[in-house]
Amino acid sequence: MRKDTLQDLPLGTSSFEALREAGEIYVDKTDFIFRLASKRRKLFLTRPRRFGKSLLISTLESLFKNGLQYFRNLKIEKLWKDERTYNVVRLDFSEIRDFRSSDEFAKKLTALIARKFNPVGLKYQISELFSMSDQLSDCLATLPTNSLVLLIDEYDAPLTACLNDFKLFDEVRLKLASFYAALKANEAAFRFIFITGITTFNKTSIFSELNNISDISLSPEYGTLLGYTHNEVKAYFADYLVQSATIVKEKEEKLFAELARQYDGFCFDRDAFQKVFAPWSLLNFFEDPRSGFVDYWFESGGKPNVLQKYLQSHSLRNPEEYGKEKTVSINVLSGASDPNSLSDIGLLTQTGYLTIKKVEGETVYVGYPNSEVRTAMAQLYIEQLLAGKTLEQAGADRIVHRLETKGAESIVCMLNRLFASLDYVNYPVRNEASLCAFIQVFFSGAGLEPIVEHHNAHGRSDLEVRAGEKVWLFELKVAKEGENSERLLREAIEQIRERRYGYSLLDKTLIRVALVFSLEKKEFIRWKAFA
Repeated sequence: MRKDTLQDLPLGTSSFEALREAGEIYVDKTDFIFRLASKRRKLFLTRPRRFGKSLLISTLESLFKNGLQYFRNLKIEKLWKDERTYNVVRLDFSEIRDFRSSDEFAKKLTALIARKFNPVGLKYQISELFSMSDQLSDCLATLPTNSLVLLIDEYDAPLTACLNDFKLFDEVRLKLASFYAALKANEAAFRFIFITGITTFNKTSIFSELNNISDISLSPEYGTLLGYTHNEVKAYFADYLVQSATIVKEKEEKLFAELARQYDGFCFDRDAFQKVFAPWSLLNFFEDPRSGFVDYWFESGGKPNVLQKYLQSHSLRNPEEYGKEKTVSINVLSGASDPNSLSDIGLLTQTGYLTIKKVEGETVYVGYPNSEVRTAMAQLYIEQLLAGKTLEQAGADRIVHRLETKGAESIVCMLNRLFASLDYVNYPVRNEASLCAFIQVFFSGAGLEPIVEHHNAHGRSDLEVRAGEKVWLFELKVAKEGENSERLLREAIEQIRERRYGYSLLDKTLIRVALVFSLEKKEFIRWKAFA
């Protein structure tokens, strides 16, 4: 099947009407759209970047502005009975994320509101007596009941822009609250309000002026509103699965399982039941399957602005915790009250680096949704471990290729270059656990999936990693000042043999390596490799 015979992919299309006119694939979510829009409501939704929030906003805009004109043969066509059309105001707060002062922000906010509300009657005039909020309120008061729809995209962009400046954050928050107060004072005018973004700042009082706004971010009813389910991928992209399987010379079932491992696993459901694929990554794979399983999500700017701002004045949890189970309160996921109360785990979950795995009472267990994000997270930790350097800058380029083609000496030299670049002030090697965790992060950042403390009937090996046809097994020892490194090396070798580490992998090309790291010299000083 040739690509030019397939229906076009909606890659990078955020306009619903443009998508429909171009005949691109539209994964029909309009039954959700109906549930959202059929009643007079005020709704709030957060999702990570690249999950289709802007397309959702555009779809709602088209429905309210033009009725069913662009919804032919979609689920909502038989459900929607509202024959009215509405004035729609769509605000994208990412347009006003760049400012240096509260006055500059106020001017940009005023200009945006004046421009977007002008078609519904707002004639803004500069006045010392009547603020923008006052004039907006007066305008809204003249509108017929239930005549206006308000859609706000990236509501949190101005707040995340000043996350590290508490004073400016509060000033911006107050100006936004004044805007929302004008909406509250005239809520009779609104048929529907929908607000979306990445981060949940709904406890910062900006929405306190809006009565009865419903946060559906963790609602099981809307867990698959954005992203693609397994059934949706198989139904809407069946031809692309066939084509991709042919190109990569793989069976469809195996290819789908690999796609799921790489790009699936996101859960936005407080019941921890429903999972979805990241649409951006999946669509990019279908566009170019020959390139393989590229980390599209991270490469397209995988560090959201809110996370960048957070990392300027905070660090993530110790990289030693990279592979450990993480928990967070459900209340933390449902909102922050101020920048100081931001939780790194909560923030990483909202931005898509972690996702809901299970929920027990008020405790949410979170973890990496898939291989793509696991790699991205490791790269964030590497930035911390290496004080801003990349693996390549630290002399560890092409780690996967080295493990596939080189011997143990080359690997030990590479590891020593990495540990020579380590930020020992903040992340010292203290023991075997921290040593193992740092190597795990390095390998994971290169796109590998190392296993720490792999169980067998006789014990746990420190670290195993597969690269191509090779499986590397590492047993690590740490030598304190004055400690006999030769004895430690013998212990590591004996431990590998006596506990039969790697025994179940003898059908593979197995390389077992015993390593001794000197805390004094900050490098591996003894090693031995054997099959």
